[in-house]
Amino acid sequence: MAIALLLLVAALAVPLRFYWHRNVTTSLPSNKSIAVLPFENLSKEQENAFFAGGVQDEILSDLAKVADLKVISRTSTNLYKAANGRDSREIGQQLGVAHLLEGSVQQIGNRVRVHAQLIDTRTDTHTWAETYDREVNNIFAIQSEIAQAIADQLRAKLSDTEKVAIAERPTADLVAYAYYTRAKEIVVYANWEQAENEKAANQKVELLEKATQHDPNFAPGYCALAKAQIDLADVTQDPTHLELAKKAAEAALRVRPDLGESHLALALYYWFAGSFLDSADATSYDRARDELAIVHQKLPNNSEALFIEGLIDRHQNRWDAALRNLQKAKELDPRNGVVDWRLYATYFEMRRYSEIEELLGKETAGGTLEGPWAKTVHAEIKLAQGDPVAAQSLLEQVPLEFSPTEQIWRARFNTALYLRDYDAANRVIAATPEKYADNAFGGSENWAYGQVARARGDNQKAQAAFAAAREKREAQSGDKAKDAFYFAAIAKFDAGLSRKEEAIREAQRAVELLPIAKDSLNGPPLVANLALVYAGTGECDRALEQLETVATLPGHVPTYGDLSFNPCWDDLRSDKRFDKIVAAAKAASR
Repeated sequence: MAIALLLLVAALAVPLRFYWHRNVTTSLPSNKSIAVLPFENLSKEQENAFFAGGVQDEILSDLAKVADLKVISRTSTNLYKAANGRDSREIGQQLGVAHLLEGSVQQIGNRVRVHAQLIDTRTDTHTWAETYDREVNNIFAIQSEIAQAIADQLRAKLSDTEKVAIAERPTADLVAYAYYTRAKEIVVYANWEQAENEKAANQKVELLEKATQHDPNFAPGYCALAKAQIDLADVTQDPTHLELAKKAAEAALRVRPDLGESHLALALYYWFAGSFLDSADATSYDRARDELAIVHQKLPNNSEALFIEGLIDRHQNRWDAALRNLQKAKELDPRNGVVDWRLYATYFEMRRYSEIEELLGKETAGGTLEGPWAKTVHAEIKLAQGDPVAAQSLLEQVPLEFSPTEQIWRARFNTALYLRDYDAANRVIAATPEKYADNAFGGSENWAYGQVARARGDNQKAQAAFAAAREKREAQSGDKAKDAFYFAAIAKFDAGLSRKEEAIREAQRAVELLPIAKDSLNGPPLVANLALVYAGTGECDRALEQLETVATLPGHVPTYGDLSFNPCWDDLRSDKRFDKIVAAAKAASR
């Protein structure tokens, strides 16, 4: 379950035109707000294109260290690469800034010319411009001068520490820097194909290893290498790369213990270790939080730090803080699909459905939903609110070929299941692409087939499906350590196979390994899974006890709609205690 969520986040790193990417800022932006757009490469050589990207990146990084400024993150600004036809007013509204910095870079031999200009997005006027023509080895001085000039133009107050940070060079080795800038331009999650993503991650790691080998004191290079190794661990599910990420982050800290990016790299490792490893250290999230506290001081405009902290908050029962941190991350990175997705998911996990609908409504003219993503999300909300008929109407407007993730297939299946349209449910399972089937249907498409067969009263077919699901899960597990999610999956398969004692023991073991007190995000669904096992094995009283515990908690737990319509709870419906649980789940929804 945890791995599936991480893969989904990774997949959504692709710059989708997600449902609130069209959002514009209605309030006036602060005068001390700026976005540094990609600099145009005026040289013919491709290598110089990477060089131009590095110039933009370093200026942005320098400005982002100034606490008195609001600086938009690179992920969002890089969507505006085309220099021709830029509409500064529109970009300013989309990013929520009063100023844009744009420019060009031209390298000829050992000389470089950098032109930069500052634009006021409110009036579409150029308020400052400068051209720098120097030797290439002075490029870092140029970047620092531009950042200082922009800070002066925006009348930002700089501390002595910030002035020093702006003046610092990332490296004195231009060869190492060339490897670094080439690596930074590689997007690991550029498509949905794992093989391509793995190839991109390997390329990135290779370039950054060359950069740090060329300059063993290149701290930003080590930081980027740590992140690239984490990407590779995510794509391959190989923990070896996670340990390599830790080594790279620690190398950055050895070289530059005062650098905010060094602490961010280590925080990213601890966050991912807490979510990735089957036997993760219970203190991983706390260690990440310690590093993030340092990052917030040194990198006040870093959206990634806010994003990671928001994700950790969800695991540590700090739901309101999670929402605040993700909202702040969105302010600094408004065009980042991953941030958008996690913000939506947190609203959903907190059962704040009306606020999601409000966000969706703001994204379309006149409040009319448009686009398959918006309709899919709205359908999920309707399912959670207990209106599968409305969900079905919305999903009928989504083309069947729309299939970016398993999310749409899960929504289609649940809609058919809630409406007791079992033929339609089976058609959804059959149409789901193989790569999404397991994650879409509770760990196995055979589990979904078994649910439908059992609801129809076809016990023989249900038993065969549950047996196939169990066999596949065992094969996938192999010799790996058995974690909570393994026991949860096996338990419900065994419950379907009428292996009562084994199923209960396995479901209880899952809860013991990852209790709610240890993980407020992944703990509650394991308790709900225990309730499902109890309900499926005739232990209705015990099932009700577990459901009462989680029916109103945030997280991936049964919604009011699921409790109201899912056939798996049918054996509990005659009990008045179940009615109270359903009513409580409804009352917890907003």
